[in-house]
Amino acid sequence: MKFIPYLIPIGFLSLLIVSVIYLARKWSWIMGADSTTWFYVFFAVVPVLFMVGLIKNINAVDYMGHAFYKIASVAMGLYLFITMAFLAVDLVALFIKLKPMQFGILSFTLFSVLALGSYFNEQYLRTSNYKVPLKGLSQTIDSVHLTDIHIGHFRNNGFLNKLVKQTNAQNPDVIFITGDYLDSKYALNSSHFEPLQNLKAPVYFVDGNHDHATDNDSILAMMRSAGVNVLQNEIAQFKDLQIIGLEHMVADRETFDVHASPGKPTIRETLNRLPIKSDKPSVILHHAPNGIKHAEAHGVDLYLAGHTHGGQIFPFNYVSNLMFEYNSGMNIYKSLKVFVSEGVGTFGPPFRLGTKSELVNLQLIPTE
Repeated sequence: MKFIPYLIPIGFLSLLIVSVIYLARKWSWIMGADSTTWFYVFFAVVPVLFMVGLIKNINAVDYMGHAFYKIASVAMGLYLFITMAFLAVDLVALFIKLKPMQFGILSFTLFSVLALGSYFNEQYLRTSNYKVPLKGLSQTIDSVHLTDIHIGHFRNNGFLNKLVKQTNAQNPDVIFITGDYLDSKYALNSSHFEPLQNLKAPVYFVDGNHDHATDNDSILAMMRSAGVNVLQNEIAQFKDLQIIGLEHMVADRETFDVHASPGKPTIRETLNRLPIKSDKPSVILHHAPNGIKHAEAHGVDLYLAGHTHGGQIFPFNYVSNLMFEYNSGMNIYKSLKVFVSEGVGTFGPPFRLGTKSELVNLQLIPTE
């Protein structure tokens, strides 16, 4: 699957061109227009403008850039939903003859259901519960795993305070955060870290690709000021548990990852130099589910990651499944348990379709 990252931009551009042609013709038919020219122009220019605006303003620090990023993100999601709605009604039209007006009404009804349902689904933070047997534990450890919180353009302190309250309600012994705390310089200030001081259990944090893209050094400094234990390619001890915290990096020199710098140490190299005790229970914290085989080779018991968002919006869950061997949920690789959370927040469009925003409750229990 090494070729997948290279094919995705080509595939995306191809699908965008096809969608422009498809939407222009459909809108022209519904409106009874004599010419499709202006529809082609509109559907060719608008998504390009929004994508440029989204990319250009992701790290905007001024209010105008922040506002344009939000508009662009929402617009890209709505563009996807109207395309999906038209395609779905076109399937119905294979069996039931529809007039242009009927087609338009059905399409906009479905579009509204998709857009509103996906927005409210993203807003609802679910609690996922798992029991994880680990050898060598002398007592149960209740933990909470948070990842991809994405404080920035769409989430702020109001959201953070709710998240802290919901996390404390789980009565965890320890809290793990596996990266992408921020996704924009717009949120890069101490006020977005202060709510973490209200968490009632020790917190261990490793960075993610969006933390690096924002300002990783500042984020780590503010995390430490908030009382968070930041792990940078090191091991911390919590009760019986070895917590191995890795910076966001590629699995090995043979692996390509567009989100991780190839010039930095790899998971394989880092694990080889760390004094991991394979006879002791251990958990790896890493932003993305990379280097799974290297973790298993070192006798690690549990691997916690995020990054994938589970694909976030259907049908991108299928793309994510191609990109990542482990895309979401609890998985087993030989003796290693791999848990990939779909994440607390979202990136880009504030929608979720076919995935969930989740806070993960992991009860680590002793086993022979």
